[in-house]
Amino acid sequence: MNDLLLDLLSTTWHTLLDVAPIVLTLLFFQLVVLKQPLAHGLQIMKGLMYVVLGLALFLVGLERAIFPLGDAMARQLTAPDFLYPDGAARLYLWSDYLWVYVFGFFIGFATTLAEPALIAVALKAEEISGGSISALGLRLAVASGVAIGVSLGCYRIVSGEALWVFIVVAYAVVIVQTFFAHKSIIPLAYDSGGVTTSTVTVPLLAALGLGLASTIPGRTPMVDGFGLIAFASVFPVITVLLYASISSYMQKNAVLKKRGD
Repeated sequence: MNDLLLDLLSTTWHTLLDVAPIVLTLLFFQLVVLKQPLAHGLQIMKGLMYVVLGLALFLVGLERAIFPLGDAMARQLTAPDFLYPDGAARLYLWSDYLWVYVFGFFIGFATTLAEPALIAVALKAEEISGGSISALGLRLAVASGVAIGVSLGCYRIVSGEALWVFIVVAYAVVIVQTFFAHKSIIPLAYDSGGVTTSTVTVPLLAALGLGLASTIPGRTPMVDGFGLIAFASVFPVITVLLYASISSYMQKNAVLKKRGD
């Protein structure tokens, strides 16, 4: 308990130091550049206290729960006694790690659905579009993209393939999709790749990637452990553009069917 309290106090102090430049910048522009008094000063101070405390608690939670959880899952799924319960000695093949890809898919899907930033963006998109863009549909499309990306990223770590090949091909697909997509959905699709890599998704994926690279023979954490977040950023753009194209096609078919009736 004492270790936890000391860790929380230390993290809170460092978080306060990290937030201080932001506060000083805002105060400088408010008081010096704009030359306006600071309205609702007490309320702002309370809000800043909540921000610092929340960030500190979040960072402590990452170190004590999320990172160990991701690392533990990666180690258990790649343990020899799990891969080969019969104890037979074999060469490690990419096909032996099927459960790693399955876990990557579902953990990517689940964490994205729980991502607060994505929920906020999806609700705003539904509100501004007048309901033509479904908040749930958008979230499912983004979550599917992250799931596919994380699963493919796990395969990349296992197989040792070059990261740039996957990313270049993925962005080539995005560029082709962009030419054919409606211009109203393109900015939202590109933003969807950014909002997915936030508070919930990033720590778990980072821990998963580093855990895989630490346990798979022939892989090194520094070279192979990073990159899952890049997959989780680009593939949602693909799935959102695909979702928009399918939705547009279905709407056009519905309109033509009504006219035919």
